[in-house]
Amino acid sequence: MSATKRDVSFDRAVDSAAIQEFTDRYPEPALGQICVVIAAYREAETLGAVLDAMPATSHGLSLSVLVVDDGSDDDTAEVAEAHGAFACRPRVNRGQGAGLRLGYRLAARYGADFVVTTDADGQYDANEISAVLTPILDGRADFVSGSRRLGSSYRGDTFRYLGVIFYAGLLRLLTGQRITDPSFGLRAMRVEVATSVDLRQAQFQASELLVSAAMRGFRLAEVPATMHQRAAGHSRKGNDLVYGTRFGWVVLSTWWRERRLRPR
Repeated sequence: MSATKRDVSFDRAVDSAAIQEFTDRYPEPALGQICVVIAAYREAETLGAVLDAMPATSHGLSLSVLVVDDGSDDDTAEVAEAHGAFACRPRVNRGQGAGLRLGYRLAARYGADFVVTTDADGQYDANEISAVLTPILDGRADFVSGSRRLGSSYRGDTFRYLGVIFYAGLLRLLTGQRITDPSFGLRAMRVEVATSVDLRQAQFQASELLVSAAMRGFRLAEVPATMHQRAAGHSRKGNDLVYGTRFGWVVLSTWWRERRLRPR
């Protein structure tokens, strides 16, 4: 059996166990029309403040938060529930991409119409959830990302910021879409966008989702947004060179995969 097939089988088993445990804990989970999905790993220190800042509604629609605890060995899941979020607990650490993918499935399964993603480290502003939802609710877009280049960002990492500019240009070339910030974590989408594209990456799902959505004809948009410095802890994405290389590989491999799937 190939490594890919083993990975798929493994992911299905982990997801099935996590979904079963979730439904056992919440027999009738009342997710809002908007579901904010957060994939978190060892974020007990910062998660509470992020959740406390979440609005209860947006644009007059009910909003709930689902935290997918990606196999943490701290109190991430307990903090999530203590601050009013639903917690899903896959018992294996697989990566942010796998956690978000599982969150999308649960959001769709329990009735959410719109999915918003953000991070557990305090880098994104919950007050800007309304802004990323606006183009969707106005009927102008299916998938909306915040952009630090249109908005503002702390300038703590020049190399990574230059990488954002480089990959934005590459994505514009590959997809024909106007993209200024391909890796911003605050995003909103119709739930069918999150569940209809083919997502395989365990970690670098930001670029995979963006490329897949663009190549499949969903309407993309960006809005100005703010990126703050992490409230605590450190990034687990590796050093800048490794992160940039892997991010680029996912961009190119996803583009090639989607290009081959398009009707001639």
